[in-house]
Amino acid sequence: MTAPVPRPLAAVLDGSTPPGVVPWPHDRPAHEALDAARAAGWHGALLDLEGVTGKAEFMDRCARALRLPDWFGRNWDALADCLTDLSWCPADRGRVLVVCGWQQYASAAPDDWSVAEEVIADAVGFWRDTDTGLVVVMARGREPGARTA
Repeated sequence: MTAPVPRPLAAVLDGSTPPGVVPWPHDRPAHEALDAARAAGWHGALLDLEGVTGKAEFMDRCARALRLPDWFGRNWDALADCLTDLSWCPADRGRVLVVCGWQQYASAAPDDWSVAEEVIADAVGFWRDTDTGLVVVMARGREPGARTA
C-alpha cells in the first residue's frame, strides 16, 4: 500500500493551497512526489543535484533534467527566463519540480545556492496566480537511480 501524499504537496495538487516551495519528508523517495504530481495531472521533473558542487554543473543538471530549450545560456538570468517562459514545457494543471540531493551544493557554494533559491522562488511567484502554477518540492534525501520527466 502506498503511503498518502504528505499534506503540503497534497494541498497544492488538490488546489486547496496555492503552489509554492514545499518540503518533502527525508524518509520518502523524491520520485514519490513526482509520481503523485503526475497522477494528479501535473507535469513534473526531477532535478537530482547529488554530487554537484559548482555553478556550471548545477546549470548542466538543470538543462538536462528540465529539458531546457537550446537557447538556455547556462547562467542565472537564462535560468530565470526559462522558468518564467515555460512555453517550451506545456502543462494542463501545473508543473512540479522535485529537487533532491541539493545539500552538498548548498554547502559547497552557498552564494550560488542562495541565487538558485531566489531564482526558483521568483519563478514560483511568477506562476502562482495562473492556471498552471509551479510547485517546487525540496526533498532532503538522495534519490537512488534518479528519474526525469
